[in-house]
Amino acid sequence: MSLDIDLPTPTAFPAFPFSPPYEIQVELMRHLYTSIEQKKVTIVESPTGTGKTLSLLCASLTWLRDEKNRAKKGKLRAITRDDADARDWVIEQTRERVRREMEADEQEYEARLAEAKKREDLLKKMCRARVVKKIKRDTQTLIPTEDENDLQFLPENESRDDDEEMNISPALRALMDKVEKVSRPGYGLESESTCTKIYYASRTHSQLSQVLPELQRLKLYPNMISQYSTDKTAINSTNKRPLDESESHGGADFNTRTVALGSRKQLCINDELRDRSRDLDEGCRELLGEKEHKRCQYLPLGCDEKMFDLRDQILATPKDIEDLAAAGRRAQLCPYFGARRAIPQAQLVTLPYNLLLQRTAREALGIDLTDQIVIIDEAHNLIPTLLSLSTTRLPQSILLTSFMQVCTYVSKFRNRLGPANILHLKRLVVFLDALKKYVLEWKESRIGKSISERKEMPDIIEKTEVITPAQLIERLGRKVSGINLLEIEKYLKTSKVGRKISGYCDKEAEKHGDFSRRPRRGEIPPLSIVEAFLVSLTGATDDGRITLTLTGTPGNETVELKFQLLNPSPPFKEVVDVARSVILAGGTMSPMSDVASQLFSYLPPERLSTFSCGHIIPADNLQTLIISKSPRGNDLEYKAGKQSDVNVIADLGQILLNLVNLVPSGMIVFFPSYNFLNLAKAVWSKSGLLDKFGVKKKTFFEPTETTDVDKVLQEYSTAIYDTRMSPDKVRRGALLLAVIGAKLSEGLNFADDLARAVVIVGLPFPNLGSPELKERMQYVKRSEESKGTKRAPSQKDAAAELYENMCMNAVNQSIGRAIRHRSDWASLILLDRRYASSSIRNKLPKWIGNGVSITDGFGQAVKSLATFYRNKKQSLQS
Repeated sequence: MSLDIDLPTPTAFPAFPFSPPYEIQVELMRHLYTSIEQKKVTIVESPTGTGKTLSLLCASLTWLRDEKNRAKKGKLRAITRDDADARDWVIEQTRERVRREMEADEQEYEARLAEAKKREDLLKKMCRARVVKKIKRDTQTLIPTEDENDLQFLPENESRDDDEEMNISPALRALMDKVEKVSRPGYGLESESTCTKIYYASRTHSQLSQVLPELQRLKLYPNMISQYSTDKTAINSTNKRPLDESESHGGADFNTRTVALGSRKQLCINDELRDRSRDLDEGCRELLGEKEHKRCQYLPLGCDEKMFDLRDQILATPKDIEDLAAAGRRAQLCPYFGARRAIPQAQLVTLPYNLLLQRTAREALGIDLTDQIVIIDEAHNLIPTLLSLSTTRLPQSILLTSFMQVCTYVSKFRNRLGPANILHLKRLVVFLDALKKYVLEWKESRIGKSISERKEMPDIIEKTEVITPAQLIERLGRKVSGINLLEIEKYLKTSKVGRKISGYCDKEAEKHGDFSRRPRRGEIPPLSIVEAFLVSLTGATDDGRITLTLTGTPGNETVELKFQLLNPSPPFKEVVDVARSVILAGGTMSPMSDVASQLFSYLPPERLSTFSCGHIIPADNLQTLIISKSPRGNDLEYKAGKQSDVNVIADLGQILLNLVNLVPSGMIVFFPSYNFLNLAKAVWSKSGLLDKFGVKKKTFFEPTETTDVDKVLQEYSTAIYDTRMSPDKVRRGALLLAVIGAKLSEGLNFADDLARAVVIVGLPFPNLGSPELKERMQYVKRSEESKGTKRAPSQKDAAAELYENMCMNAVNQSIGRAIRHRSDWASLILLDRRYASSSIRNKLPKWIGNGVSITDGFGQAVKSLATFYRNKKQSLQS
């Protein structure tokens, strides 16, 4: 195959469902196509309402089609090169034969998927007729002897120890493994062909659920080409055949082979397991490790042929997570493992962040990102997600339990374990013992020697300490320093001894009637948590920190160890290094320089590109005001120290009361913190200001519980609709008081009358008292200094930039709630004089453009707002 044929960037995208697309959509799709072809990493900002998801899919799938055509042409060209000395007619015959074979293979594959779809349709009919029988588990139980019972708790690699004793060489063992693999039921039934694919990731399944409807809008069908074809006689884009109705919705006879990956929580159809498992992942692993009659009935041994059929049903028509689970229930086969089987032959794979970004998850799913396209949507969440996924916690209680369980296990099985297992387990005991002693000593040093000392001087107790992994190893003593922790971590992973140890200890606890120590099925083994901590510890460099925290009430203190990564780049570098192209897309990616510096500082400039869309709305549909003065003429500055000032809160209340009288329909006010919102609520309730708000707009507050979000939003929406339909002209709309970075500031659609004004109160700077934040800021400052980067005297250093960027990322997400489509209109009101500074203003979303007005006084702001809403009212009436 030859890939030396460059794909020209299309000037038009026939697959795009709306004709003509907006100019910014064409520019975005051209940028994406070029970035994929040139193997670049690109950061894209496309505000809500500009068709971001549709543009991402259209550009990437268009490239995928052109790449497939290029591959075919490369294969045909290779024939000419390989048979350079052959006669022309021989070459042409060979090319024609190869072309027919490729077409036949494609037709055969499409026919197979069509048959799978027919079988799926039949299953749907049977389910509606209720003729599908539920699988019954084999309740036959064999009562094992005590020795047989104990054998199940030996490490899975115990046979390897036997190999050493029998002098079986590694080469012979590899050959035996190969023979064993081939002899397994179902092996070799069908070769797993693979293809170039697009991995489309977002933070949540609800965000991913929006991808499938957009995919079905695209006019993708077999003869679609953009600017490239495999054949000189191919139909060009200006003469393509007319679309029928089915093709205009994605094609009745063709679809993009799509698979949605999810967790067991979304896809497990074993209701019995779901009911009794504390951790579904662990419960599933336990079931799959059982003997045949106890194994999960939805993934029995020897079900490869049925699983291949489920795979084809998954690929035959695009399915979201709910559709996938339903398909598994109809087929009585596990949809979680069915989706995994579909990955190699899929063209589009949708998956949540954690499955893409964690190496262990990619390995478990068999995801190989080499030369693939990776699209990360809602990428403003990427950096905090990377840092969160790399954080591991080890509570003192888990550490003590793990130490006790390993000691019990070694004592019981010391005569049955091979030398290698004994050696690794003894090293593990040494490590756990040293860590346990250090944690207890650290706790005692923090809480004092007696309760009376703690009561007399409670303020002297330092409850947190941050150290490096190297410092921790050093404090554990010379015995631990001499142990290769990488070997222990590898041993725990390959032998799966953590589950064996936990299983044995649980059995013993049950046997002795100690039900308090007996967990429910599926509880994560304590040693698995230790293993996760070890993985972090062994992979850490200067980028990692360990925080020891004292928690609990006096007299019941406990310690938690937490590993955190200070640099989000290394885990993502694993993705960037192997993928063909990586696209980070979001509605508000500003400031892009922050994303580039934190994630891609190692990339050469020519491999990194950025693109920021303007908004599709007319310029007069958005008014952005920075208000620096209160009605009394005081400077507005809502720093943390001023947020508890009753006078400041009273001034803010007067500002909002003025705005409530001006803004029609819905108005959303974002506070920098829950504390500030709750304090303001208490002050305004006491002064009667909340009642005055209620005269004009029914007032709602950000709920404390996630389960109440839908209820509050529904009531807020209903209040706006009711006042719009009511003859009462006094009350107009509703007021929603929310918190930046909380439940209502991201991913929700406040279109049209739901938000005719979005007010941002202050700047939500993170808490500088956080030890973790202090460490991150110190780290980025040291990193910049080590690189010799010079900044102008007036410029902030890297730590201050990080601090400011974290704040503005949160602000920009809240700002994004305002405008949701082309005809939408709203005011964006920033209450704090600090927004007027150029460094802050330049970090606002680019689509706001030059439309930011800094008002001289509050009166001018009120006048500007009144004019804006009067003009909008007149334009609507006309």
